[in-house]
Amino acid sequence: MRILVFFDLPVTTESERRIYRTFRKYLIKNGFLMLQESVYCKLAQNATVGDGIIESIRKNKPASGLVQVLKVTEKQYAKMEYLVGECKSEVLNTDERLVIL
Repeated sequence: MRILVFFDLPVTTESERRIYRTFRKYLIKNGFLMLQESVYCKLAQNATVGDGIIESIRKNKPASGLVQVLKVTEKQYAKMEYLVGECKSEVLNTDERLVIL
């Protein structure tokens, strides 16, 4: 599964910009990768893990602004069409895991 996070946060004052940066850093620290500005994506092993990720986002969301979360399967994610530009993936597009002991 993939967890997609879309957010639109106000950035007019310095405190709002700080809240924006804090939320963005939270996403990056927790393994999300930027697809576009304010659109981040993370791979989840299954629906249960996905629900846990969404609950964590719910707990760390900013008080103001709009944050949306979409949970899609790998099959649905793979059907994404790039109408302009090209796919730049920093993540392996497989379910294989790398374990270093």
